[in-house]
Amino acid sequence: MTLALLASACLLVVTLGYVSLCRASPYGDCRKCHGLGFAMKTDRKGRPKRGKPCRRCKGHGKRIRVGRHLYNFWLHVYRDGSDTPAKTPPAKG
Repeated sequence: MTLALLASACLLVVTLGYVSLCRASPYGDCRKCHGLGFAMKTDRKGRPKRGKPCRRCKGHGKRIRVGRHLYNFWLHVYRDGSDTPAKTPPAKG
């Protein structure tokens, strides 16, 4: 097995794995708040307390995955492109 064939097989496995992950779980944890929905702060004694809601995920703690976002964008473009009305022939006269 050549190195190029092995590399392409590995790339195909990784891509199919990510596609299946995006299909099974389209939302992942927010990278800024780690899925909590808010930033952790500490009081003066050093104990953790709840901070402001996360601005990136708007306090939900979840974000849409990049692959799912691209799939949704492709789906909207496909649906908008195939929804064109049929052309009418020009009127004579």
